[in-house]
Amino acid sequence: STTVRIEQTTVVVETKTKDNVFVSATIAVQQSVQPERTVDAMYKLSDVRGQMRAYIADAVRSTVPKLSLDQCFERKDDISWHVHNRLKAAMENYGFLIHKALLTDLVPNSEVMAAMNEIHKQKRLRDAAIMAAEANKIQVVKAAEAAAESAQLQGDGIARQRKAIMDGLRDSLSTAGGEDIDSTELANMLLLTQYFDTIRAVAADSEAQTVFIPVGPGMIAETAEQIRCATLQGTPAQLGMRSGTTTRLPVARS
Repeated sequence: STTVRIEQTTVVVETKTKDNVFVSATIAVQQSVQPERTVDAMYKLSDVRGQMRAYIADAVRSTVPKLSLDQCFERKDDISWHVHNRLKAAMENYGFLIHKALLTDLVPNSEVMAAMNEIHKQKRLRDAAIMAAEANKIQVVKAAEAAAESAQLQGDGIARQRKAIMDGLRDSLSTAGGEDIDSTELANMLLLTQYFDTIRAVAADSEAQTVFIPVGPGMIAETAEQIRCATLQGTPAQLGMRSGTTTRLPVARS
């Protein structure tokens, strides 16, 4: 029977893209019989749907092989337009009017789909790894900057602390003795003060064990001399290590 209502014909076409990927394209065509040409629609074609399937397959297979798989997805409207124009020009001779030709689905081979999903998965994993590494880098850099700033502030604080101690010692001894104190004596006293602060810090540590400190009439003078000698010997040695040379220091003989 022939009707002037709009009908739909769905055709699945197997074809290959430009990059040699086999795909299944589903084309949905809406067509109707022209009222003034019902005789042509009834008698000119023995198999209307078969003829339409042939034209659709020919149009799809003449368009998709010129495009890559990605281009097929991007240009679905162009493929639909090409099929519509090709089918409309062919079916008008038989009394049919083509309203729309739509590319409703484009399915690549299952193995190709799995490979594409794996590619996108690996790309996302790589992006995530790069972002995680960048975040870790920022954390390390910020931690280093914070440590450097903390060390600088700590050094400034220690320098101000020692200056305040020396000024206090100088004022105290000047007030008590009535004369100015030599800078060497102030340095010795500062060394002793720092030494006893270190001993106190060691004793206050919860993990500290027994600490033996020599006690005697000349203990303070000996301790000051030992600290001073260690400082004088350590500074040139450290400079020699930085420059790659070896510095010989005089050894006191008794």
